[in-house]
Amino acid sequence: MLTKPFTFTLPAELSAKEPPERRGIARDQVRLMVINRNDYRVEHTYFNSIGEFLRPGDLLVFNTSRTLPASLDGCEIPKGQCMEIRLAQHLPDDSWLALPLCQQQPTCSLQTGTQIHFGQGLTANIKNRDTHIPQLWKIRFSKSGTELMDTLYRLGRPIRYEYVSEPWDLDYYQTVYAKEPGSAEMPSAGRAFTWKLLFDLKRRGVETAHIVLHTGLSSYMDDELDAQHLASEEEYSISEAAAQKINHTHEKGGRVIAVGTTVVRALESVADANGRVQSQHGYTRLRITAEHKLKTVDGLLTGLHEPEASHLDLLTAFLPGQQIKQAYEDAVQRGYLWHEFGDLNLIL
Repeated sequence: MLTKPFTFTLPAELSAKEPPERRGIARDQVRLMVINRNDYRVEHTYFNSIGEFLRPGDLLVFNTSRTLPASLDGCEIPKGQCMEIRLAQHLPDDSWLALPLCQQQPTCSLQTGTQIHFGQGLTANIKNRDTHIPQLWKIRFSKSGTELMDTLYRLGRPIRYEYVSEPWDLDYYQTVYAKEPGSAEMPSAGRAFTWKLLFDLKRRGVETAHIVLHTGLSSYMDDELDAQHLASEEEYSISEAAAQKINHTHEKGGRVIAVGTTVVRALESVADANGRVQSQHGYTRLRITAEHKLKTVDGLLTGLHEPEASHLDLLTAFLPGQQIKQAYEDAVQRGYLWHEFGDLNLIL
């Protein structure tokens, strides 16, 4: 078991239950806590003021993965045990890793060879348990490619955790710049950006680059397993254009700021000892903690993470755990909101 960098108490009422737009504010009007990596000074503002903390020549690196409607309802053929299937990851052999959640009991008694029927001509064959994360099963759908995607968009819905008040449309789980479908859950750090804000940052001389990392599941619905912080293997793609922009930014003395922990994992997975990044497509299980010396990422925009979340470990690569703990406890006192529809934290 890995040691926790720190723990804190998160009151239930500080979970963002609905998107900001349904709370009567714009996407970019959520709150922003800014922590300085040099002197640990903390400032509190609103997200649409982020430009005041960025400099001309800084580079924001965005993850353009689109959120899938990754939750499907299906029943076994012919026995009839019904379940929710949460897609976790698309594998190189065109099969998927998935988390089955049975309606009657917490774990499903699945067997290799079982067939699940979802409707609209879509079925899946259960293959075998994942050796790395035992709650996940490898499954193979009867459709693939665009035909599968079209069916998923008709049958599926976004993965929803109990703190979210109702089933919101998939559009609420997308960033404005998302392009490539593939994330099981929203890469939510960039959710607050609007096109207006992006154009404003461009006018200020802030540069942007885009990479892709398809996110897996943030929870396997098993407290013991979640506490182990097992990193799922996530697919990433870094283009030649993005790699050049990152390397050029460092050459010119600018800062590379990751929009989301997914971007940190992708960039740190491909950076060499000098922090240079190559274009690459692959899978990463990189786990970042206080022991990891950041090679290419200088700053991070991220959401606020739960007391037991593995993302807290990642933050300790940027700041000592004690500083994050103090800032988080202050954010709790100030009524900041947590989770994908909540407030944000910029570490520079």
